[in-house]
Amino acid sequence: MSLLPHELELLAPARDVEIGRQAILHGADAVYLGGPVFGARANAANSVADIAKLVEFAHRYHARIFTTINTILHDAELEEARKLVWQLYDAGVDALIIQDMGLLEMDLPPIQLHASTQCDIRTLEKAKFLADSGFSQLVLARELTVEEITAVHAAVGDTATLEYFIHGALCVAFSGQCYISHAETGRSANRGDCSQACRLPYTLTDQSGAVVAFDKHLLSMKDNNQSGNLEHLIDAGVRSFKIEGRYKDMAYVKNITAHYRILLDEIMEQRGEFTRASSGTTRHYFRPDPDRNFHRGSTDYFASGRKIDIGAFDSPKFIGQPIGHVVAVNDKSIDIQTSDELNNGDGLNFMRKREVVGLHVNRAEKLDSKGVHSKASTEESGQAVYRVFPKDPINSYSGLKAGLPMHRNRDHAWDMALTKESAERRIGLWLTLTEWMEGDELKGLHLSLTDEDGIAAKAQVEMNLELAKQADTAVESIKTHLGKLGGTDYSALGLNVHLSQPWFVPASTLNGMRRDAIEALNAARVAAWQRPARKAPVQPYVEYPEKSLSFLANVYNDKAREFYKKHGVQMIAAAYEAHEEAGEVPVMITKHCLRFSFNLCPKQAKGVKGVQGQVKAEPMVLVNGDQKYTLKFDCKPCEMHIMGKMRKDIFNSPPPSVVPITFMKRKPV
Repeated sequence: MSLLPHELELLAPARDVEIGRQAILHGADAVYLGGPVFGARANAANSVADIAKLVEFAHRYHARIFTTINTILHDAELEEARKLVWQLYDAGVDALIIQDMGLLEMDLPPIQLHASTQCDIRTLEKAKFLADSGFSQLVLARELTVEEITAVHAAVGDTATLEYFIHGALCVAFSGQCYISHAETGRSANRGDCSQACRLPYTLTDQSGAVVAFDKHLLSMKDNNQSGNLEHLIDAGVRSFKIEGRYKDMAYVKNITAHYRILLDEIMEQRGEFTRASSGTTRHYFRPDPDRNFHRGSTDYFASGRKIDIGAFDSPKFIGQPIGHVVAVNDKSIDIQTSDELNNGDGLNFMRKREVVGLHVNRAEKLDSKGVHSKASTEESGQAVYRVFPKDPINSYSGLKAGLPMHRNRDHAWDMALTKESAERRIGLWLTLTEWMEGDELKGLHLSLTDEDGIAAKAQVEMNLELAKQADTAVESIKTHLGKLGGTDYSALGLNVHLSQPWFVPASTLNGMRRDAIEALNAARVAAWQRPARKAPVQPYVEYPEKSLSFLANVYNDKAREFYKKHGVQMIAAAYEAHEEAGEVPVMITKHCLRFSFNLCPKQAKGVKGVQGQVKAEPMVLVNGDQKYTLKFDCKPCEMHIMGKMRKDIFNSPPPSVVPITFMKRKPV
């Protein structure tokens, strides 16, 4: 498996290498990012050369780098994917996050494989199969409850590490089970190019045509936040705690990584049986606050059971934190009463009916009790009034009036603080200075270093030692110079000086010894790092839990077909992207249920007098413009199936591939 049972891994996203570096400095034990192609976030690509630089940086802290090759692959892309895997292996990448089983049938290096969330791992049978098929880490479905995770862990045991999303945006569909984007636009979510149809407004009607909800974002979920469930997840068997966000900016990654680093450290401090999965201690120069980053509201989704308020139906935008209310609307400004400090450059907003209206602050001035600009502190009540001059004319903000609640979705001062150095990470180190003896001969001085991982290095200097003129301060002077670790990755946990006499040692000598010893320790740490090897599949090959696979299995190439046949599957349909499904099919399968959201679920009505037996899970209709979908409800597993057809022009177009495909005009003889 990837991690030892007592190790907890905080796994952070990175859009690019610099964000990856900052994720590590802010406390990540591992970072995942996309390579140049075949990552499920098409616009978050990185060169192999850049990834190699991040690997070198990460391994200084014994942190790991995972690269995503988690799209489904067309036959024409397999060779390019194989070459890329070898390049990433040579670059030092620790593991690949993959979806396409065709890769397992290819000539790959001995690099560790992780099963992507796109593999739709929501049953213990599938988790056990993947663990037995060579995967070291399994990214579980976001929809699993703590109890279901516990059952998966019982089935898998220590044969694979369980990974679970703890923060970030939520796809409403089971990962890998959404085809709306491809059906409507030709942009495949399984190939990293989702058009995010789930964030659009829809109108919902029942079986009789009556409107249940009008023009709401009915498939848009709040954002995932498992801050309160971490210890439950640990006890359930999760060991890798994953933050979503390979499209997110630097401020998000710094803030959210720091937030969960602090929470996990607190748990480990209370429960000594657990330890972090990488080296060093992080010190943050700010107080993390998840509410300051873009989010659509927070939910723990299904972790603690089904809830009715998981959707962000009113708006997919970031409303921000409530800061106060409007007290006056002036010709060129508005006055806002708030307990916060407002700054030039802030982003404010208010709700006009169901629309979020944004307001950029050009200038913010604090007023005194008489309505005059003041530099004084807030009133004793903690409230102050700010005169805000927006970027746009006041008359352009219709609906703006006194008493209106105001939110802030961009705190300029906060954002600026996170553009600067905002954390440091140091590896604990013990230093010991002794005399260098050869037999009875005093040759000079010997400096030994041992870090928190038990890795050691040394440096010694041959010199004639003379007694210090100020004997009482000699040892303290030596410690002062040896302890200057500010420009290194280390901090002193202990510094011992064992000398028979208070020798005088020049500062230049001590500094040189320290530099040489640190350089040797850096090399020793790199040499000590062992990249985890790829896990061999169980022999003989285990049977897949099903004998036939529909297009929902996302099989897009012959190598993937070989894999499933080898594991006992007899009937294998082509992936949706192969354009063989002309009729109406489930273009999205989701645990989110609109009947439940609007109190129309038969299970909700069960036992209610006068209602019991009258509510049935009959189909409903979802409409956006000329797009119309039938909703079918499978109540046994509590799932909603969104039924639709692929547009004819897309169905008749070539299947998607990033490698040019040549199509013959006529069938060869």
